[in-house]
Amino acid sequence: MGWSVALACASVGEPAEIFRPGLRSDARAAAELARGLYPAATLVETGETMLDFAMWPYDDELFVGAYDGALIVCDRRLFCLDDDARRVADTVAAVLPGARCGVLVLHNVVPGCWFRWYEEGRLLRDVFVTAEDGVVVDQGERLPVEQPYWTAIDGGAGDVPLPFDHEDFGLELAHTLLFGRGIAERGDDGFLPLELPLRRFRLV
Repeated sequence: MGWSVALACASVGEPAEIFRPGLRSDARAAAELARGLYPAATLVETGETMLDFAMWPYDDELFVGAYDGALIVCDRRLFCLDDDARRVADTVAAVLPGARCGVLVLHNVVPGCWFRWYEEGRLLRDVFVTAEDGVVVDQGERLPVEQPYWTAIDGGAGDVPLPFDHEDFGLELAHTLLFGRGIAERGDDGFLPLELPLRRFRLV
């Protein structure tokens, strides 16, 4: 399965404890965050949907989930990997005091993975790899969950083509750091990350 994902996810505490059955998105808090991300735009709220349908928004869409102790923002502009993408990532990472935040971008046609990791608003890790170009960005101390993927490169293997699957890499980071389980994994408690509710906005 090819994944297309452009999301930032922040939480205070262990994700497996934060993300649980019954979470609802606070509509007012979600709207405030959306306006903070795009203060010059006119935002039209168009209802609620699930993460499953929000991970790869249209260009004029923004999805925000504001929960007790956690935030999720799905914004296709993250895919641009430019200054505006970094601005969105930096902003989401700084909203919740004491939060850890991960930003994940995958695309089912463009074979690459971009991941940023923040703690208390500070960027600690920035990595961008593609199947064809290898390691494009590798900044900050590698996170423990990453280590198995880098074994071949650290052992002297070339990175072109990339010696590990970029999608597996990104999904493992999401599993371990963002949700405490796989995005498409329903736990024994019945919770499935893909069913998280988010508010939907159009940028006019």
